[in-house]
Amino acid sequence: MEKLNQTNLLLRFALEIAALISIGMFAWTHFNGFFKYVLTLVLPIVVMIIWSVFAVPNDPSRNGQTVIAVNGITRLILELMIFAIAIVTLYFSDLKPVSISFLCLIILHYIFSAERIKWLLNQ
Repeated sequence: MEKLNQTNLLLRFALEIAALISIGMFAWTHFNGFFKYVLTLVLPIVVMIIWSVFAVPNDPSRNGQTVIAVNGITRLILELMIFAIAIVTLYFSDLKPVSISFLCLIILHYIFSAERIKWLLNQ
């Protein structure tokens, strides 16, 4: 079970990185001029900051520390919104098969994260 948990954490990390890349890639392909460069850098950084700053205290899937404490439902909604934005950016970047694959991997991750989801909903 511990090996599965470690694999799921690795999957989650890969999904988070892929989400950041997809948001940056969307900015790169959908904007022009100065905004293209600024948004390609700024959007993923903003998402990364949001992802790392807003957390549930003592979350066992993280280091347990947080800058801004939120309840579990808020954290779960935040995660789902970021993943949804990444799926939409892939879809509208003409990467429909990739967006569907990404969605399937996210669903798989949350299936294996049932214990964490239960924990979050109780916080």
